[in-house]
Amino acid sequence: MSLPDPAPLYAAHLDTLKARADQALARGGLDHLVIPSGRLHYQHADDLNYPFYVNPQFKAWLPLTRVPDSWIVYTPGQRPRLIFLQPRDYWHVVPAAPSGWWVEHFDIDIIRTADQAAALLPGDVARCAILGEAHSALGAYVPNNPEAVIDYLAYHRAYKTPYEIALMRQAQALAVRGHRAAEAAFRAGASEFDIHMAYCAAVGQDAAELPYGNIIGLNEHAAVLHYTELERAAPAQSHSFLIDAGASAAGYASDITRTYAADAASEFQAMIDALDAAQLRMGNAVAPGVDYKQLHLDAHLSLMGILKDFGVIKVSPEAALASGVSAAFFPHGLGHSIGLQVHDVAGFAASDRGGRIERPEGHPYLRLTRVLEPGMVVTIEPGLYFIDMLLDDAKAAGHGEAIDWARVAQFKPYGGIRIEDEVLCTETGADNLTRPAFADAASHSR
Repeated sequence: MSLPDPAPLYAAHLDTLKARADQALARGGLDHLVIPSGRLHYQHADDLNYPFYVNPQFKAWLPLTRVPDSWIVYTPGQRPRLIFLQPRDYWHVVPAAPSGWWVEHFDIDIIRTADQAAALLPGDVARCAILGEAHSALGAYVPNNPEAVIDYLAYHRAYKTPYEIALMRQAQALAVRGHRAAEAAFRAGASEFDIHMAYCAAVGQDAAELPYGNIIGLNEHAAVLHYTELERAAPAQSHSFLIDAGASAAGYASDITRTYAADAASEFQAMIDALDAAQLRMGNAVAPGVDYKQLHLDAHLSLMGILKDFGVIKVSPEAALASGVSAAFFPHGLGHSIGLQVHDVAGFAASDRGGRIERPEGHPYLRLTRVLEPGMVVTIEPGLYFIDMLLDDAKAAGHGEAIDWARVAQFKPYGGIRIEDEVLCTETGADNLTRPAFADAASHSR
């Protein structure tokens, strides 16, 4: 499988961004869109900075992610301008002058100090929508993030352009390299830390470049949803391995989860297989007009059906959902939007003028409540876990009779299962971005 080249798709992507900016500025009654890339944050009482993460609004326009104190200025009817900081600096590597397939679309000004940007920004600050964090302020140019502008841009960011989809496919392929290396390390008996290092080496990205901290849990650690401790010593016996890890491509994220059993003949492997099949069905249900809230609720029923088949719960899936028992085993949401950020913005937006679509009652961690439309990319990540805290809560709430505690005890050493793909909603249905990347990697390894 050859990955699409984003370069020929960039001009159309930029036209889309300009059209969105035109409408957003009109909504806000403003004349200029001003986007700082961001500034370095320094540790208290030290000159050591935290890792730099570029403003997502900035990297939407340009494939630049490591350029602090730079700015984009867009005025409707004019070419966008990049103010690019290329400092005189012998302590660090000075960024090369802008080059590549995107530069012909921008007017570019090179500055040598951060303060020089002020003279190149629009003269009337009051007519500017300045998008970013307060830390990016430069004199009078303080990010104001006008609500009407932000609401419009955030809402429409859910609809990915072909350029964005091409980069997201690249991020999938990179992450899959890491996942395959991580599984091999697990099979070889590696520790969580060593699995993490194998992942980073295969992807070619370090912790500051990855879109989020790798979740790598062996055995019962798989029951901690955001487990990032990375034990240096391998357990005496590895029963299971859960990895939730992604990669970055020009600022766009991937987010993939897989779970493995050490013993392919175990009941835990059979449960993984059942959840994998259910996850595929959930992903295939992505289509225009589908309410993501309903996908989430349907996922609860499907997962409780698995637990009923394995004798973990004694009640029907419907009863488990209605009583809240299902949340003890599947406590998070089915997924979220993804793109420039792992948990991309406007997941609850009612429209591009604001408003909010609330989560279903009893499901406080669902991150997406919109109706799916073509161009949206969402994660589908059902999970089943054996978490002492939540199981104790279920028992305290009077639901102990609904659960077979002997079966729970058998599965607890494995921690839990999560499987996650990214799925593009198209005009005709679902386009799974993740599974083909795994299949392609497997075919090339034969």
